[in-house]
Amino acid sequence: MLNLLVKPGWVVLENVVQDRIGHELFGTFTALLTLATIVAAVSDLGTTQLTTKRLAASPSFFTDFFPTLLPLRAGLGVGFLALTVGLGWVLGYRGHWLLLLAITAAGLLLTQYTLFLRGVLQAHQRFNTDAVLSVLERLLLLGLVLALLPMGLTLDRFVGVRTVAVLFTFLLLVGLIRRLYGRVALRPRWAQARQVLLESLPLAFITLVYGLNERIDMLMLERLVSAREASYYAAAYRWVDAVMMYLWTVLPLFFARFAHATGRPEEQQKLLWFGQRIVTVPLLLVVGFGLFRGELLFFQFKHSTPTELLRMTQCLQILFLNVLVHAFFAIYSTLLTSTDHEKPVSWLVTGSIVLNTGLNFLLLPRYGALAGAANTLLCAVVVSIGYVWLVPRRTGVQLPLAVLWRLALAFGGLCAGWYALRTYAGLPWWLETGVAGIWLLVLIFALGIVSFSELQALRKKG
Repeated sequence: MLNLLVKPGWVVLENVVQDRIGHELFGTFTALLTLATIVAAVSDLGTTQLTTKRLAASPSFFTDFFPTLLPLRAGLGVGFLALTVGLGWVLGYRGHWLLLLAITAAGLLLTQYTLFLRGVLQAHQRFNTDAVLSVLERLLLLGLVLALLPMGLTLDRFVGVRTVAVLFTFLLLVGLIRRLYGRVALRPRWAQARQVLLESLPLAFITLVYGLNERIDMLMLERLVSAREASYYAAAYRWVDAVMMYLWTVLPLFFARFAHATGRPEEQQKLLWFGQRIVTVPLLLVVGFGLFRGELLFFQFKHSTPTELLRMTQCLQILFLNVLVHAFFAIYSTLLTSTDHEKPVSWLVTGSIVLNTGLNFLLLPRYGALAGAANTLLCAVVVSIGYVWLVPRRTGVQLPLAVLWRLALAFGGLCAGWYALRTYAGLPWWLETGVAGIWLLVLIFALGIVSFSELQALRKKG
């Protein structure tokens, strides 16, 4: 809930930043941020997910391996910072842009180290504390950017306050870890480091391919087409990223619980069938809003032309269909990766990257941001089909096919009702959305996705 409250506020403010700085300048910064994000995401070489899995299964992993893991992660961060700057130079960035890339990458690498430390809290089932920390950086950044607006917002100042927020959150988390679990003496051992890296590399490969698959479009748009087209895509993808925060908040909880239930397929199946509804239902209404009222999400762009606003809205609508695909099938990836089936998932996503990159080279120069959005959607569909095929064969867990069918019917009914509201009712957008939400609730109960008996049981249990 904290993420749901903070993330949309940050997206609105970042849209204001883009509007103040301008599409051309912000498009180039978006490409730099994308490059730094891709490299930072893989900088831990999979140690974050491995640590969460190991700690969830064996608490002694903390005292045994963290004296090696902490300096190992710091060394990896420094190495990947140099790699990011080198890649930026190869791609043609020079001078001040290369400096901004280095500062941005340093902040993102520190964020990745923070995620690594938060894995300790997740593995020890301290989900509430982890949830607060997950939004602290955004809250602080919101305050700093709001303070900058009356003073005059520039790209350099924006990059600076991003770095300050990351550093503060990191230092606070380090202090919290020490208070909860004591000080860890740093005693790096090569044998342990080698063991951890060998076990975590499949997870690192998955992280790399996921990062490339979701974000490479913005970098390729800026390099192949223009910074302006990249900024249109970025404005739409920012809302997608905000909506996906729901998934990235909920799915790590299931990742830890799936890992804890390793070897017990019946328990994993119950978790999957329960999680399917938890993950999918809230996003149905959000996707419906994006499809029918997506233009309202760009009210911050006071200096954009109607053509530019239309372009951003069209990108948003296509990308929200991508969110719908993830809402239905992302939990299957979580089940596979948490139960040591990373390799087939990584190869599946690798194939998707090859497809996405090939389509980008073919279609981006002609159709720009719209082609990037459509390619992302197509690749999400391909990968999700692979998840559906892999789960029962690799884990022994049966898919909730009846629930999936009912969820699809609920979304179809929601779209039909929303179309009727837009065509015939002529309601204000907020009232129209409220009526659509009530209609979705009716469909959920009418189709048996959630029953009143389940709610009563949960109430008695509470």
